[in-house]
Amino acid sequence: MNRHYESRPLSALLTGIVLSLCLTSCGDDATPEKKDDPQGAAPSNRIDIPQAVRQNLGIEFTKVERRHVTSTLRLPAQVQLLPSATQQYRAPLAGRVSLQVDPLQKVKAGDLLYTLDSHEWRDLQRELGSVTNKLTVTEAQLAAMSPLAAACEEHERSLVKAHEVTTSYVASLQRAEQKVGGQGEKLANAQVDQAKLSAQIAEASEKHTETQTRIKELTAQLASQREQIDLLLSGAAATLNVDKATLTATSGGGVGWRTMAIVEVRATQAGVVDQVEVANGDLVARHGPVLRTLDPSKVRCHARALQSDLGDLRDGLTAAIVPVGDVTTAERVAGTVLLGPSGDARTRTLDVFVMPTDKELRFVRPGMAVFVEVVTKGSASRELAIPKSCVLPDGLDRVFFRRDPKDKDKVIRIVGDFGRDNGQWIEVLSGVKDGDEIVAAGAFELVLASSNTAAKGGHFHADGSWHADGEDHE
Repeated sequence: MNRHYESRPLSALLTGIVLSLCLTSCGDDATPEKKDDPQGAAPSNRIDIPQAVRQNLGIEFTKVERRHVTSTLRLPAQVQLLPSATQQYRAPLAGRVSLQVDPLQKVKAGDLLYTLDSHEWRDLQRELGSVTNKLTVTEAQLAAMSPLAAACEEHERSLVKAHEVTTSYVASLQRAEQKVGGQGEKLANAQVDQAKLSAQIAEASEKHTETQTRIKELTAQLASQREQIDLLLSGAAATLNVDKATLTATSGGGVGWRTMAIVEVRATQAGVVDQVEVANGDLVARHGPVLRTLDPSKVRCHARALQSDLGDLRDGLTAAIVPVGDVTTAERVAGTVLLGPSGDARTRTLDVFVMPTDKELRFVRPGMAVFVEVVTKGSASRELAIPKSCVLPDGLDRVFFRRDPKDKDKVIRIVGDFGRDNGQWIEVLSGVKDGDEIVAAGAFELVLASSNTAAKGGHFHADGSWHADGEDHE
């Protein structure tokens, strides 16, 4: 009962206000029956708005402004993720998973996502250890061969020098024997020494050659082992998605790859944990899916424009992304246009993509429906314009209400003659001038009150005066 009792005054008040406005919209001149004017007064598009009416209807005013109004193409669109926005993390090796993040958790690049206790990694560690040990042995052998080769070279050099001295001595004895004789025994002994030195030189040379050959073999073996280790480390780094320097870095506990007991998988880019495919402790195969992240900032808006709009569209045009709702007051996200490479002959449309340029995306989320407003043309000069929210449909017309400059308690209903429209402001080509006041709030009620004031047989001027068809303008 109380609810019914309280609702009646409210409905009655609204009805009374509308009826009052309808009755006063014609003014004193609109009274159908006047004793001194049997023909009736001329129609009026003026509406009385005394202070009480303005307060009850919440009527507020704004002023006509001069603005650079753009021509805007408004298209429905859907927010899509860029291909680079998603990152799938798979197990680099077979093993047991230990998750370090939860679904919907935000992560930064470098954050630990999960660890992997992998027997395959331990096998790789053992292989690296075996090759590394062989490398150490080869390095030791090569290091030991260097002084031996130097000693062999020095020994051969000394033998050659002794042989040269002996050869000279033998030659002098031969000359003495030819001149005076008596040098036969000395000559024979010297020739024996000469032959021994020749044999020793040959042996030393062979030893030196063997040493050099062994050094070459060890050097080649060392290079092969180092290459093998490098390949194993490169493969491990690629498999684990880490820098090779991380695996070779030395800390207090030893070399990185030796001390890494478990495999750590870290985020390669910022994002939100979107899907988790496993539970803690699950065994996963190599390359098995573990989790997925997505970066909600890497988006684009996909719309379809008519082929006939192609003449007004091009790459790089300024655009705005607008949420579904009241576009006149909605916040906007700036963007730029990128046209699709081809069109659709069946629908006669082409793809239009708007790439956000704002860092703060706010309402732009993957999968949402939005509008994109593409600025195609702009006015060269500042033109008279009013907020688009001030313009309301009335039948086939679009109307707004200008405050009567001669009577602040009246407004004039004007059928708009409009130009460019950017979704927020609309260019008015006639009927207003700089500084005119326009109804900004409460216009809907005024449309209801004035919907039957458009009399037939003539038209209204911007000042509210009526001009009958066939009459000359003053």
